[in-house]
Amino acid sequence: MTERLSVSAILSMHRELLARQPGMEEHAGQLRTELVWIGKGNAGPREADFVAPQPDLIASALTDLLAFADRVDLPAILQIAVAHAQFKTIHPFIDGNGRTGRALVQIMLRASGIASHTTVPLSAGLLTDLDRYFDALGAFRAGDAEPIVRTFAGAARFAAAAGGDLVDALRSALDESRELLAGVRPQATGLRLLPLLIGQPIVNSAFVQRALAVDVVTANRALSLLTERGVLTEQTGRRRGKVWQHSGILEALEDFATGIRRARR
Repeated sequence: MTERLSVSAILSMHRELLARQPGMEEHAGQLRTELVWIGKGNAGPREADFVAPQPDLIASALTDLLAFADRVDLPAILQIAVAHAQFKTIHPFIDGNGRTGRALVQIMLRASGIASHTTVPLSAGLLTDLDRYFDALGAFRAGDAEPIVRTFAGAARFAAAAGGDLVDALRSALDESRELLAGVRPQATGLRLLPLLIGQPIVNSAFVQRALAVDVVTANRALSLLTERGVLTEQTGRRRGKVWQHSGILEALEDFATGIRRARR
């Protein structure tokens, strides 16, 4: 993920996020060229809850947004909240505005120095109360930025607590795996694979080959070692097309998701 904001960077993010979505092949990475609106059922723009700006206004609106995001005289969470809300208001794409808007939040978190190498689960905090989030967006579009700033501040507090618990659980899962690999030489491919399992807890041989730049024999040997030591579990039972998972990491992620669902009740 790039930390330099520009229209081209936003288009690249959207392209990466949407290129494999069916029906979006022609639209991924492209600003919309038609009017869009948000509303219930088949309501047209006259009855919609929100009508996005005309397509010919998008480019200049994004340029203005990026100028705001580049300022250094504002509190970070306030700036990120307003930039996110403005991006959602511009609604520059046919689809994928939410995903791209969340990626924009991560870039601004890193640019502000709040985050360095990790993805802050700020969106998880927003998802704990969707009604409040959408009401805050509506208030922003009506000219009141305070609700969206308060919503982001609350989401940041939730993310700090929940993210800390998740990091502890993932660290514990990795520590247990390293204990199972006691005696394995430090340069071993299996040990090199361990940190990558945080972002990809379900893997196959092809992933290991690409991620670690090793041949198929080395990749399969590493997967066999991790399986023998109890770090990974093979899920298919097949001779070909095997898939392995790290159950400890998956459990930590599931517990995190369960906590978010519980907070939404």
